[in-house]
Amino acid sequence: MELTKSELEIMDVLWEAGEPLSRSDLLERSEVKNWKDSSVHILLNGLLRKAIIEEVGFVKRSKTYGRTFQPTMSREAYYAQAVYGHTYRPELTGLIAELLTQQHPDAATLEKIDELIQKQMGK
Repeated sequence: MELTKSELEIMDVLWEAGEPLSRSDLLERSEVKNWKDSSVHILLNGLLRKAIIEEVGFVKRSKTYGRTFQPTMSREAYYAQAVYGHTYRPELTGLIAELLTQQHPDAATLEKIDELIQKQMGK
């Protein structure tokens, strides 16, 4: 599943929030302030169809109720799926080496990565 630039902007707001948000909340928290309500509605429905978000409830806004949404997967899970959801997949060791080169992780992050590797190896 691939997301458009606008869908990713919506997802970034939802991922950063860490809690369900209504359409109004999304507009308030978004850096893209020029979205129209109808545009956000279309984007949310597209994300619902792609099953990357889900409706989790309602919130009262003035005299009306609005649906609230939350992601169905983490940012990391989405990007991992995006990399490995294609026919031509990168080799895992090469991808990890490139990420480590570009990100320059600190010692604590490297220790967490080592723990994940050890867990995968059954140790």
